[in-house]
Amino acid sequence: MKFAKEIRVGNIIMVDSKPMIVLRSDVNGSSRTGFTYKWKMKNLLTNTPMESVFRGDDKFDVVVLDKKPVTYSYFADPLFVFMDEEYNQYEIEGENMGDAVGYLKDGMQCEAVFYDGKAISVEMPTTIVRKVAYSEPAVKGNTSGNVLKEAKIENAIEANQITVMVPLFVSQDDDIEIDTRTNEYKKVVRG
Repeated sequence: MKFAKEIRVGNIIMVDSKPMIVLRSDVNGSSRTGFTYKWKMKNLLTNTPMESVFRGDDKFDVVVLDKKPVTYSYFADPLFVFMDEEYNQYEIEGENMGDAVGYLKDGMQCEAVFYDGKAISVEMPTTIVRKVAYSEPAVKGNTSGNVLKEAKIENAIEANQITVMVPLFVSQDDDIEIDTRTNEYKKVVRG
């Protein structure tokens, strides 16, 4: 059990017997009157958002989730299917995938997150390398400063293709490194 004042963004806690991930925490009050914590949370099982206010001395159970390396296999609308080393298959609902959907590629390694024995989401590697599927050519003369353009990256399902802002010198079919936490271009990967 942890006090509300010890809970941080990203922690998974039990609220009314439901696993909730803390997405945002705002603190109000003073040491004389006591602090209150307004949390924006999301239910891990149903993906429903929730906001609540707690006192600093409220106690919560912190949940540690199990993780297992898996490989992306295929999409069976609305489920994404992953397989572990022992060839066990895990189905994860599309709405629980978040931004990971845009980065998935056949045979891609990632980590499945389990709660109570059920796969509830997937965590992507911090950085990945993807080919630029489409990007406009650079406009001649538009090279002053830090000019960026949109580039669509390849993935398993074209409907879920995401766009990354890249420098003008990046062109179609280039391999680029992307930070999956921020969806930011890192560098061009050569060779």
